[in-house]
Amino acid sequence: MRRFVKLRAILRVAPYRSALLRYGVAAAVEHQSALGSLKLRTVIDVGANRGQFSLLARHCYPGADLISLEPLSAPAARFRKVFAGERQVTLHQSALGLTSGQASMYVSGHDDSSSLLPITDEQERLFPGTKAVARETVRVGPLSEFIRRESIEEPAMLKLDVQGYELEALNACEDSLDRFAYICAEASFVELYRQQVLAGDLILWLNEHGFALVCVYGTVSDKSGRAIQADMLFKRKEVAAHLESPAARE
Repeated sequence: MRRFVKLRAILRVAPYRSALLRYGVAAAVEHQSALGSLKLRTVIDVGANRGQFSLLARHCYPGADLISLEPLSAPAARFRKVFAGERQVTLHQSALGLTSGQASMYVSGHDDSSSLLPITDEQERLFPGTKAVARETVRVGPLSEFIRRESIEEPAMLKLDVQGYELEALNACEDSLDRFAYICAEASFVELYRQQVLAGDLILWLNEHGFALVCVYGTVSDKSGRAIQADMLFKRKEVAAHLESPAARE
């Protein structure tokens, strides 16, 4: 979404406008066309950063409980300011992992590009300013450490923006995957983080675990037209709900 179009969409909605002007947090309105028509009772936002996607989810699904996870201290502090007093929003300062403990995170010059995986030179070449500038020790744990599967009220969506760490995050949710009607994940077609899962393997893994790819949107390409990243929406195969957005029907 071009910056002017995104800014105009943000300024039209009071909570978005307030978050941008007061805290410098821009709502992730680029997801609106693909996800806005979903009917959800729970949203789990993994890799929430400063709350960009959580702002969108709070607006699109006002009756839903929103559980967010962000491991880095600075973005988590900004998130808390944006959602101060929001009773339906919970933040856990943690990353997802198979076991409880700590891990060293590579902090990018653009903190929303930080990862538990080493950042490659290709990432910096394609997105200047995103190389690692620091390391931060962060908490990690399985999803069950933060929310009981029985309390994930359906229909629910799991959103992942974890910079190449998608399979590890999904494995950390595996005992609760059947509670989700939808999974939304940013996927890469080239290696931006060392040993990251690429889009094809992510699609295959989710298909084997009962989720079908129903929508690809927000594709980012390099100057030659090569696809680098895209957002992908998956639906649990036995879910009868229909996607209503034009983007999902394309």
